[in-house]
Amino acid sequence: MNSESAQPQEDGAVAMAGSLVTVPGGTFWMGDDRGRSDERPRHRVRLRGFLASRTPVTNAEYALFLTATGREPPRFYAEPQFAASRQPVVGVSWDAANAYCSWLSRRLGCVCRLPSEAEWEYAARGGLESQPYAWGALPPRCGEASLADVEQAATWLVGASPANGFGLHDMGFNVHEWCHDWYSPRYYAEAVDCNPSGPPSGRRRTSRGGAWRHRMKVSRCSARSSLCPSFEYNDYGFRVFGDL
Repeated sequence: MNSESAQPQEDGAVAMAGSLVTVPGGTFWMGDDRGRSDERPRHRVRLRGFLASRTPVTNAEYALFLTATGREPPRFYAEPQFAASRQPVVGVSWDAANAYCSWLSRRLGCVCRLPSEAEWEYAARGGLESQPYAWGALPPRCGEASLADVEQAATWLVGASPANGFGLHDMGFNVHEWCHDWYSPRYYAEAVDCNPSGPPSGRRRTSRGGAWRHRMKVSRCSARSSLCPSFEYNDYGFRVFGDL
């Protein structure tokens, strides 16, 4: 980690609070009948408003949590290709990501948490619910190069992608992001239409968005993925959501 990550805890908490933006509630079409089987059926969902961080949690932000709690750093934390302060923290299990949100809730005095799948997809669409990507109809772009054409050896600094309509960066790009929900490939056939929170139990937690190793495979807003909550992979990170 470089010196940028060595910030006072209070300053770090204030900085994180400032990165949370309000996503207004609304109704949208979730899923894609042209997508994979677990994205079907496409269905109408209504959500209350919520907060979402502009970017995934960075190494600098996560370092404050480690210092305050004495937890062991995640896998890959010291590896040079993943260690820059403004890179997204990776190698974080679902349990550790959830613990970070609980810690941040105490620091900020508000509810911080992982998103539901529905919240993540709604936030990623940025108000463009008919478009497959967070940026619109075409694959996401960074600068002048399409991500479909750019090879990544590791994560990029957060904020490399343009913001979507809700002001959120890197959704569908850079790291897969943990969601709160348990995963079921058949959940959409039985999901409630108002603030769905996933199945009551399961073996894998859901995740959303493309990553540096799988840029195009799951970068569509409706594409679903999942992982055992104890696993720690170098293309997995997370983003903080919260209650209004």
